[in-house]
Parts: sequence; structure tokens; C-alpha cells
Amino acid sequence: MDGVVAYLTGEYPKVSHTFIQREIAALRAQGVKVVTCTIRRARPKDVLADQKDEEAATFAVLGAAKNPVTLIRAHWGVLRHRPGAWFAALRLALTTGSPGVRAFLWQLFYFLESAVLAEHLRAQGVTHLHNHFSDSSCSVAMLASEMSGIAFSFTMHGPDIFYQPFRWRIDAKIARARFVACISHFCRSQAMLFSDQRHWGKLHVVHCGIDPAKYDAPSTANGGHLLFVGRLAAVKGVPVLFAALAKSRAQGADLRLTLIGDGAERQALEAAALGLGDRVTFAGYRTQAEVAAALQGADALVLPSFAEGLPVVLMEALAARVPVVTTRIAGVPELVEDGVNGMLVAPGDVDGLAEALVAVMADPARRRAMGEAGRAKVMAEFDGAAEAAWLARLFAGSDGLPVRPK
Repeated sequence: MDGVVAYLTGEYPKVSHTFIQREIAALRAQGVKVVTCTIRRARPKDVLADQKDEEAATFAVLGAAKNPVTLIRAHWGVLRHRPGAWFAALRLALTTGSPGVRAFLWQLFYFLESAVLAEHLRAQGVTHLHNHFSDSSCSVAMLASEMSGIAFSFTMHGPDIFYQPFRWRIDAKIARARFVACISHFCRSQAMLFSDQRHWGKLHVVHCGIDPAKYDAPSTANGGHLLFVGRLAAVKGVPVLFAALAKSRAQGADLRLTLIGDGAERQALEAAALGLGDRVTFAGYRTQAEVAAALQGADALVLPSFAEGLPVVLMEALAARVPVVTTRIAGVPELVEDGVNGMLVAPGDVDGLAEALVAVMADPARRRAMGEAGRAKVMAEFDGAAEAAWLARLFAGSDGLPVRPK
């Protein structure tokens, strides 16, 4: 497409948001000029060594807005060039907040930040603004679009945003966006639930794809090795996994578990894993290449989450021909077909998870068949280059949005 697309999110780059970095790289590979913005810098420990160059090239809105001179110049610049838009954005900020003083103050902060972003977009020659996630950074994107006149869109993930759709005014954001990229059909249905029917035509399914070629190495797994990749947070259900692992061991299954990731629950989970002896390894954060290597040595990936959008790590595992055992929630069944490329269990069901682990690990031939089916599924529906091409068409659309090809 002609012009420049700006990408915005709350923290970028970040180890848990590598899928955004991959999406941007795929768009750039297709000739789309993309500049990156973030509301705030991620903590140093959350930025991997291979993300440092991307971090250095990314504009941090909050860092710039904390400079009083920069902040005043930005607002004066909007007032001088688009005074009506400045007042319209202020009105929008004040009318899309939740009740209460605290919420009012946050809306003012978003308004202040949005002028800094708007001026940066103008200076960069940006013609379209795209935001990932639907909460605070999307509020800033909506206000910056109002100030600058630059169209905006956003990618809706879930599940958190679906718990507080009225606080984050999903209805207003969908109404004002040129389009919304929904990561799954389930996500699109929730966007439909919280928006006016007039705007449903803006809602398009755009998967967070991957590059299957990066996960095509031959397996080195030798039996009994489970892999978990994700944040060590309550939502991921790791205590359920530990209980299921103990139950499966009691049934005679000799399973080992490696957990890749970090988070607030790590210390508590390490204590909880002591009863499992040396069968559990906490590996911490790993780069994308290291995750791919870990999948190469895994017999199955397990993700017992209580709530998800559509986890990219499931796509990575299936692309690596590794069957997955995960929970039947949200958009996950759109990727994982029970008994075909993995096993789906009810969230929180220790017995069901243990049974699924034992069943998958007991049959090498079945695992191989599931792995082949999983890779075929990802290549057909979750290829990052194809998803980026579809997203680029949405960015370029001017006289009505295109229809996704079958």
C-alpha cells in the first residue's frame, strides 16, 4: 500500500508480544512501510536481546509526554493546525470514560498523550494508525485519530477486554475505527455483542499467524517430555497441570515437564512443584529461536489455561508437528481439533487433563499423526505471510473494505 502505517501498543517490543513483532516484519516483507510506537517502554527484563534494535527504533509516547516542553508543543501544534479537532478529541475523552474521579483523570492522561502521538504521526507522514489490544493504548489511538484526522484500526484479542467492555468503550472504538481485526471468530462474535449492528461489517477475522518454515526441523523427542510455554500467571492454570502431572505419574506415566516463561506466580509455582521432584524444570524466558528448539524436543505441548484469546504458542507447536493438550475455551477450538491435532479438555478439570496426557503420551503413532494434522492446519489457516497480506489489503482499502478470500 502507499503511505505509512504506524503500529501502537501499550508496551513494544516485549517478550510476550513477539507475535506483534512478527506481524510487523511480515508486513514490511510485503512492502508496507511500518513505524512503531509504544505507550511505555517494557521493563528491561521483558525485552530479549534480539528485540533491542526494534526497541531502539520505537517511539515511546509516555517518555516524550513527560517532557513539559514536548507536551506543550504537541498540544499547541494540534491547536494551531486543527483547533476543532483538538476540542473534539477533548470532548471524546470526557464522554467515553467511566464514572468517577480516577477514571476522569485517566481520560485526561490519555488525551494529553494522544496529542504527542498525533504530532509524531504527522511528522512521520503516517497515513494509518493501527493499535494492538483494545484497552488504554486503543483509547490513546482513538483520540490521536480524532486530533490528527488519520484513520485508525485495532486488533482485538481478548479475553480480558470482554470482562470490561463498557469500561473500555468497545462500542465507541468499533464505531470510530475504519476496521477491527479480530483474532478469531469467537473474538468477532464478542465484538458483535458489544457493538451496534451497523458496524459489524467492519469486523474482520485476522489471525495472529506464524512462519511455519521456522518450525519444520525434525523432532528430537525421545518420549515423555511435556512443554509449557506462557506467562507464569494464574490465568494459565499451571497448578492444574501440576496436579494432573502428579495423577498421571500415580498411574505409571513417566512424564517430564519444562516450563518456558516467567511471571508473578513463578516463586509460588516453584514451591508447588517441589513435590514433583526433578520432573519439572523452570527454564525462564527464551527467544523465539530457543522456543522453536524446545518444541523440537517435546512430545506434546500442554496449555491448561482458564482464559485465552487464540494462543500463538499453540500454532507454533502444531507447526512443529507437536500435538497439543489444551482447554476448550474461546477461540482455541478453531485451531485445535479434538482427537485430530490435539486434545481438548474442560478448563480446571484435573482428571480430564491427566487422562488426556496419558492417552497422548502412550501412543507414539497417534502423536505423529496429530503432529502432521496440526502442521497442515497451521499452513492452511494460520500462515503469517498470508495473514499479513490480508491485513495489508485492509490497510489499503479506501472505497469499502475488501472481503477476505476463502
